Amino acid sequence: MFLPDLHIHTPFCGHAGGEMEDYVAAARRLGMPEMGFADHLPLFHITDPSLTMRREDLPAYVEKVRQLQAANPGFPIRLGIEADFIAPHLDDVAKALASHPFDYVYGSVHFIGDWGIDQSRFKYEFERRDINEVYELYFQHVAAAARTGLFDIMTHLDVVKKYGHCPTKDMSDVYNGVGEALAKSNVAIELNSSGLRKPVHEIYPGLELLKIMRAHGVPIAFGSDAHKPAQVGQDFNLLLKHARAAGYTDYLTFAGRERVPWQL
Repeated sequence: MFLPDLHIHTPFCGHAGGEMEDYVAAARRLGMPEMGFADHLPLFHITDPSLTMRREDLPAYVEKVRQLQAANPGFPIRLGIEADFIAPHLDDVAKALASHPFDYVYGSVHFIGDWGIDQSRFKYEFERRDINEVYELYFQHVAAAARTGLFDIMTHLDVVKKYGHCPTKDMSDVYNGVGEALAKSNVAIELNSSGLRKPVHEIYPGLELLKIMRAHGVPIAFGSDAHKPAQVGQDFNLLLKHARAAGYTDYLTFAGRERVPWQL
Protein backbone atom coordinates (compact mmCIF):
# COMPACT_ATOMS: atom_id res chain seq x y z
CA MET A 1 0.00 0.00 0.00
CA PHE A 2 1.32 3.41 -0.99
CA LEU A 3 1.77 6.04 1.71
CA PRO A 4 -0.74 8.93 1.74
CA ASP A 5 0.43 12.31 0.47
CA LEU A 6 -0.91 15.13 2.64
CA HIS A 7 0.98 18.03 1.06
CA ILE A 8 -0.40 18.81 -2.39
CA HIS A 9 -0.71 22.34 -3.78
CA THR A 10 -3.07 23.74 -6.39
CA PRO A 11 -3.13 26.52 -9.00
CA PHE A 12 -4.81 28.73 -6.40
CA CYS A 13 -1.39 29.49 -4.88
CA GLY A 14 -0.11 31.13 -8.06
CA HIS A 15 2.96 28.93 -8.53
CA ALA A 16 1.56 25.42 -9.06
CA GLY A 17 0.40 23.92 -12.33
CA GLY A 18 -2.16 21.36 -13.45
CA GLU A 19 -5.79 20.88 -12.58
CA MET A 20 -6.80 19.70 -9.13
CA GLU A 21 -8.50 16.71 -10.76
CA ASP A 22 -5.10 15.69 -12.16
CA TYR A 23 -3.58 15.59 -8.68
CA VAL A 24 -6.39 13.35 -7.50
CA ALA A 25 -5.95 11.08 -10.50
CA ALA A 26 -2.21 10.80 -9.80
CA ALA A 27 -2.83 9.81 -6.17
CA ARG A 28 -5.39 7.21 -7.19
CA ARG A 29 -3.09 5.70 -9.82
CA LEU A 30 -0.42 5.24 -7.16
CA GLY A 31 -2.87 3.37 -4.94
CA MET A 32 -2.76 5.83 -2.06
CA PRO A 33 -5.24 5.11 0.75
CA GLU A 34 -6.00 8.83 0.87
CA MET A 35 -4.56 12.21 -0.07
CA GLY A 36 -4.79 15.79 1.09
CA PHE A 37 -4.63 19.20 -0.49
CA ALA A 38 -2.71 21.72 1.58
CA ASP A 39 -2.37 24.91 -0.40
CA HIS A 40 -0.93 28.16 0.92
CA LEU A 41 -3.17 30.22 3.16
CA PRO A 42 -3.07 33.89 2.15
CA LEU A 43 -0.34 35.94 3.76
CA PHE A 44 -1.33 38.86 5.95
CA HIS A 45 1.92 40.83 6.12
CA ILE A 46 2.34 41.19 2.35
CA THR A 47 0.29 40.67 -0.80
CA ASP A 48 2.05 38.50 -3.38
CA PRO A 49 -0.19 36.28 -5.55
CA SER A 50 2.90 34.39 -6.74
CA LEU A 51 3.43 33.01 -3.21
CA THR A 52 -0.03 32.22 -1.84
CA MET A 53 -3.66 32.26 -2.83
CA ARG A 54 -5.46 35.57 -2.63
CA ARG A 55 -7.63 36.14 0.41
CA GLU A 56 -10.77 36.19 -1.72
CA ASP A 57 -9.85 32.77 -3.17
CA LEU A 58 -9.87 30.84 0.10
CA PRO A 59 -13.60 29.99 -0.03
CA ALA A 60 -13.25 28.87 -3.67
CA TYR A 61 -10.34 26.60 -2.74
CA VAL A 62 -12.38 24.99 0.04
CA GLU A 63 -15.38 24.57 -2.26
CA LYS A 64 -13.25 22.96 -4.97
CA VAL A 65 -11.90 20.39 -2.51
CA ARG A 66 -15.46 19.70 -1.39
CA GLN A 67 -16.48 19.11 -5.02
CA LEU A 68 -13.61 16.67 -5.51
CA GLN A 69 -14.57 14.83 -2.33
CA ALA A 70 -18.11 14.42 -3.64
CA ALA A 71 -16.83 13.27 -7.04
CA ASN A 72 -14.56 10.60 -5.49
CA PRO A 73 -16.66 8.57 -3.05
CA GLY A 74 -14.67 5.93 -1.24
CA PHE A 75 -11.39 7.79 -1.71
CA PRO A 76 -10.67 10.19 1.17
CA ILE A 77 -9.53 13.61 -0.01
CA ARG A 78 -8.62 15.71 3.01
CA LEU A 79 -8.99 19.46 3.24
CA GLY A 80 -5.69 20.81 4.52
CA ILE A 81 -4.00 24.18 4.44
CA GLU A 82 -0.43 25.45 4.85
CA ALA A 83 -0.20 28.57 7.01
CA ASP A 84 2.88 30.70 7.51
CA PHE A 85 4.08 31.58 10.97
CA ILE A 86 4.24 35.38 10.99
CA ALA A 87 4.25 36.42 14.64
CA PRO A 88 2.53 39.83 14.28
CA HIS A 89 -0.35 38.27 12.32
CA LEU A 90 -1.26 35.21 14.36
CA ASP A 91 -4.75 36.59 15.09
CA ASP A 92 -5.38 36.93 11.35
CA VAL A 93 -4.18 33.37 10.76
CA ALA A 94 -6.32 32.03 13.60
CA LYS A 95 -9.44 33.72 12.23
CA ALA A 96 -8.81 32.37 8.74
CA LEU A 97 -8.25 28.84 10.05
CA ALA A 98 -11.42 28.98 12.13
CA SER A 99 -13.48 30.03 9.13
CA HIS A 100 -13.34 26.62 7.43
CA PRO A 101 -13.46 22.98 8.63
CA PHE A 102 -9.90 21.96 7.80
CA ASP A 103 -8.80 18.39 8.42
CA TYR A 104 -5.29 19.52 9.30
CA VAL A 105 -3.12 22.61 9.27
CA TYR A 106 0.50 22.67 8.24
CA GLY A 107 2.68 25.29 9.88
CA SER A 108 5.59 26.65 7.91
CA VAL A 109 8.39 29.14 8.46
CA HIS A 110 9.26 30.87 5.21
CA PHE A 111 10.17 34.26 6.66
CA ILE A 112 12.66 35.59 9.15
CA GLY A 113 11.45 39.12 9.53
CA ASP A 114 11.00 40.44 6.00
CA TRP A 115 13.44 37.92 4.53
CA GLY A 116 11.82 35.15 2.52
CA ILE A 117 14.45 32.54 3.26
CA ASP A 118 13.41 30.02 0.61
CA GLN A 119 12.89 32.50 -2.23
CA SER A 120 15.64 32.39 -4.83
CA ARG A 121 15.47 36.17 -5.32
CA PHE A 122 16.64 36.62 -1.72
CA LYS A 123 19.18 33.81 -1.38
CA TYR A 124 22.03 36.33 -1.56
CA GLU A 125 21.07 37.18 2.01
CA PHE A 126 22.70 33.94 3.20
CA GLU A 127 26.09 35.30 2.15
CA ARG A 128 25.58 38.41 4.27
CA ARG A 129 24.74 36.62 7.49
CA ASP A 130 26.32 34.23 9.96
CA ILE A 131 24.88 30.84 8.97
CA ASN A 132 24.85 29.55 12.54
CA GLU A 133 22.84 32.54 13.70
CA VAL A 134 20.44 32.04 10.76
CA TYR A 135 19.85 28.43 11.80
CA GLU A 136 19.34 29.38 15.44
CA LEU A 137 16.88 32.13 14.55
CA TYR A 138 15.01 29.95 12.06
CA PHE A 139 14.52 27.14 14.57
CA GLN A 140 13.46 29.63 17.23
CA HIS A 141 10.65 30.54 14.82
CA VAL A 142 9.78 26.86 14.34
CA ALA A 143 9.55 26.28 18.09
CA ALA A 144 7.49 29.45 18.53
CA ALA A 145 5.15 28.32 15.76
CA ALA A 146 4.62 24.97 17.48
CA ARG A 147 3.76 26.68 20.74
CA THR A 148 0.96 28.75 19.17
CA GLY A 149 -1.41 25.78 19.07
CA LEU A 150 -2.48 26.76 15.55
CA PHE A 151 -0.76 23.96 13.68
CA ASP A 152 -1.08 20.18 13.54
CA ILE A 153 2.10 19.50 11.54
CA MET A 154 5.24 21.51 10.89
CA THR A 155 6.28 21.12 7.28
CA HIS A 156 9.76 20.99 5.70
CA LEU A 157 11.30 21.29 9.15
CA ASP A 158 14.78 22.32 7.96
CA VAL A 159 13.90 24.21 4.78
CA VAL A 160 16.55 26.72 5.84
CA LYS A 161 19.04 24.32 4.16
CA LYS A 162 17.26 24.58 0.78
CA TYR A 163 20.16 26.24 -1.06
CA GLY A 164 22.81 24.06 0.55
CA HIS A 165 23.82 26.36 3.40
CA CYS A 166 24.72 24.24 6.43
CA PRO A 167 25.74 25.23 9.95
CA THR A 168 29.39 25.12 10.88
CA LYS A 169 28.82 24.20 14.51
CA ASP A 170 26.93 21.52 16.39
CA MET A 171 23.20 22.29 16.40
CA SER A 172 22.09 19.40 18.61
CA ASP A 173 21.05 21.70 21.47
CA VAL A 174 18.97 23.77 19.04
CA TYR A 175 17.40 20.66 17.52
CA ASN A 176 16.63 19.19 20.92
CA GLY A 177 14.92 22.42 21.90
CA VAL A 178 12.72 22.19 18.83
CA GLY A 179 11.93 18.55 19.53
CA GLU A 180 10.91 19.40 23.09
CA ALA A 181 8.70 22.26 21.90
CA LEU A 182 6.97 20.08 19.28
CA ALA A 183 6.41 17.22 21.70
CA LYS A 184 5.01 19.45 24.45
CA SER A 185 2.75 21.22 21.94
CA ASN A 186 1.45 17.98 20.42
CA VAL A 187 2.62 18.97 16.94
CA ALA A 188 3.80 16.44 14.38
CA ILE A 189 6.41 16.94 11.68
CA GLU A 190 6.38 16.06 8.02
CA LEU A 191 8.81 14.00 6.00
CA ASN A 192 8.88 16.10 2.85
CA SER A 193 10.41 14.83 -0.38
CA SER A 194 10.58 18.22 -2.11
CA GLY A 195 14.07 18.87 -0.75
CA LEU A 196 15.30 16.20 -3.15
CA ARG A 197 14.16 18.49 -5.97
CA LYS A 198 15.94 21.54 -4.53
CA PRO A 199 19.63 22.56 -4.62
CA VAL A 200 20.33 20.82 -1.29
CA HIS A 201 19.12 17.45 -2.74
CA GLU A 202 18.07 16.18 0.69
CA ILE A 203 14.86 15.11 2.34
CA TYR A 204 13.36 17.52 4.85
CA PRO A 205 14.30 16.97 7.66
CA GLY A 206 17.77 15.45 7.49
CA LEU A 207 18.42 12.18 9.28
CA GLU A 208 20.27 13.69 12.25
CA LEU A 209 17.41 16.06 12.95
CA LEU A 210 14.80 13.37 12.33
CA LYS A 211 16.44 11.03 14.84
CA ILE A 212 16.27 13.78 17.44
CA MET A 213 12.59 14.27 16.69
CA ARG A 214 12.06 10.53 17.12
CA ALA A 215 13.87 10.60 20.45
CA HIS A 216 11.41 13.25 21.65
CA GLY A 217 8.44 11.20 20.50
CA VAL A 218 7.40 13.64 17.75
CA PRO A 219 5.20 11.78 15.22
CA ILE A 220 5.49 12.05 11.45
CA ALA A 221 3.31 12.52 8.39
CA PHE A 222 4.27 12.32 4.72
CA GLY A 223 4.12 14.95 1.99
CA SER A 224 5.52 15.54 -1.46
CA ASP A 225 4.90 19.31 -1.50
CA ALA A 226 3.67 18.67 -5.05
CA HIS A 227 3.27 21.71 -7.28
CA LYS A 228 2.46 19.66 -10.36
CA PRO A 229 0.60 16.35 -10.69
CA ALA A 230 3.72 14.37 -11.60
CA GLN A 231 5.19 15.20 -8.17
CA VAL A 232 2.40 13.54 -6.17
CA GLY A 233 3.98 10.79 -4.06
CA GLN A 234 7.38 11.47 -5.60
CA ASP A 235 10.28 9.70 -3.86
CA PHE A 236 8.01 8.26 -1.17
CA ASN A 237 10.07 5.06 -1.27
CA LEU A 238 12.97 7.16 0.00
CA LEU A 239 10.79 8.81 2.64
CA LEU A 240 9.82 5.38 3.94
CA LYS A 241 13.47 4.32 4.21
CA HIS A 242 14.29 7.63 5.88
CA ALA A 243 11.55 7.15 8.47
CA ARG A 244 12.65 3.63 9.27
CA ALA A 245 16.31 4.67 9.49
CA ALA A 246 15.32 7.12 12.21
CA GLY A 247 13.43 4.41 14.11
CA TYR A 248 9.84 5.26 13.23
CA THR A 249 7.31 2.44 13.10
CA ASP A 250 4.13 4.45 12.52
CA TYR A 251 2.85 7.70 11.07
CA LEU A 252 -0.20 9.96 11.06
CA THR A 253 -2.95 11.20 8.84
CA PHE A 254 -5.67 13.59 10.01
CA ALA A 255 -9.43 14.03 9.83
CA GLY A 256 -11.26 16.92 11.44
CA ARG A 257 -8.02 18.06 13.16
CA GLU A 258 -7.81 14.64 14.86
CA ARG A 259 -4.84 12.32 14.50
CA VAL A 260 -5.32 8.99 12.74
CA PRO A 261 -2.40 6.56 13.37
CA TRP A 262 -1.10 4.10 10.76
CA GLN A 263 1.59 1.44 10.91
CA LEU A 264 4.59 1.74 8.58
